[in-house]
Amino acid sequence: MKQTLLVYAQKYICAVDTLCEKIGKTVAWFTTLLVLLIVWDVIARYWFSFTSAGIVELEWHLFAAIFLLSTAYTFQKDRHVRVDVWYSRQSLRTKAFINLIGGILFLLPLCIVCIVYGAIYAYQAWWFQEGSPDAGGLPYRFIIKSFTPIGIFLLFLQGISEILKALLIFAKK
Repeated sequence: MKQTLLVYAQKYICAVDTLCEKIGKTVAWFTTLLVLLIVWDVIARYWFSFTSAGIVELEWHLFAAIFLLSTAYTFQKDRHVRVDVWYSRQSLRTKAFINLIGGILFLLPLCIVCIVYGAIYAYQAWWFQEGSPDAGGLPYRFIIKSFTPIGIFLLFLQGISEILKALLIFAKK
């Protein structure tokens, strides 16, 4: 029974880590697109005296997509914000215990709340087909609002993966 659970845990970890890594590496290319868009915006504004609310909004939409869709990947690679002064000096088992407790008590409940309210937020935007209130703005704001529950759901899945990794450390004895 224990071996079966370990196999399922390892399969889950592998599947979620692969999914989040693929999404994270794909979304990383949005950064290049965002830089090119900003360069174009600056050149158009200062050399040709042309600007557009749609271009500025597209910059914000790309930034939001990058932030929301790469959160799980950032968490997986342990590149999120953390106070490492104390944590970095701990043993592997102590780190696993901290990650286990932090994931169960803080990360997963917060993700659930954000997924629920983010889904309501996105649903309302889809229901009203929300667009930009600015003249020349993007008409499909409801699409970017959907990235909130999607990104947090990916973080939730990755959080479970990290909790399972911590449990596997304890299972090894």
